[in-house]
Amino acid sequence: MKAPAAESRALTFARRVATSTVLIGGIAAVLFRGNVFVFSVVVTVFSGLALYEFLTLLRNDAGIPVSMVAGMLMGVAIPIVVYLEYGYTQSGEILFLVFGCLFLFVLQFFRSTKQSLIGIALTLFGILYVTWFLSFLIKIRFLYGGVAWVAYLIAVTKAADIGAYCVGTLVGRHPLIPHISPKKSVEGLFGGFAFSVLASLAIRPHLPIVFSIPHAVILGFFIAMLGQIGDLSESLMKRFCNAKDSGGLLPGMGGVMDAVDSVLFTAPIFYFHLKIYL
Repeated sequence: MKAPAAESRALTFARRVATSTVLIGGIAAVLFRGNVFVFSVVVTVFSGLALYEFLTLLRNDAGIPVSMVAGMLMGVAIPIVVYLEYGYTQSGEILFLVFGCLFLFVLQFFRSTKQSLIGIALTLFGILYVTWFLSFLIKIRFLYGGVAWVAYLIAVTKAADIGAYCVGTLVGRHPLIPHISPKKSVEGLFGGFAFSVLASLAIRPHLPIVFSIPHAVILGFFIAMLGQIGDLSESLMKRFCNAKDSGGLLPGMGGVMDAVDSVLFTAPIFYFHLKIYL
């Protein structure tokens, strides 16, 4: 008879696999069967849900007076602006952020709290960190061969997540940064690097521009590193809020933020990397 802890881990793993399968299948269908408009809508929905979780954690668990309604409206508008500008970084996107910052300051003029500035700063940070960074997926989708590049980025980033989780669960013995995330291990980190590099090499021949093998290896390693930093960054945020997960929408995984955290840094940096070669 299995111990309760073993049963719980097995159930969590099964739920994670099932949720991941549904998510991967859905994203693949949208990416390969849908057009850029449908893809942008999905990114906007994910961005909005992740931002809602982020702001809710800060408000409910950390007691920070973030601007929920204004923050959500601004956050959801950013990927829409990016889509309307056909993925180009134009003045409309920057102007919107400036006016958003202005509006948040004016909004705080009517609130008597010593944490007003903290609320403004963290609301803006959430908008930039979650929705603006995720909107780079739309920018990549608009590039030449955008479908293949988005598929490559998500596959290599998530390969690192899968490698880190599987290797860390099976053979993880040495804590990586225990004061931020006690369950992450050094073995899991290197497992993530290995899976990411292998995924990069496997997809390399199918890319619009075929990178050299050394380029694919370095890129896979770099994406894995950025993904792990993104994962640890969210763990740091959850530790600050004394929360285990960002939410409970995705069984076995937690919230939407838990699913997209590793893409938050890889998407913008990979976009600028591609701009050099395209």
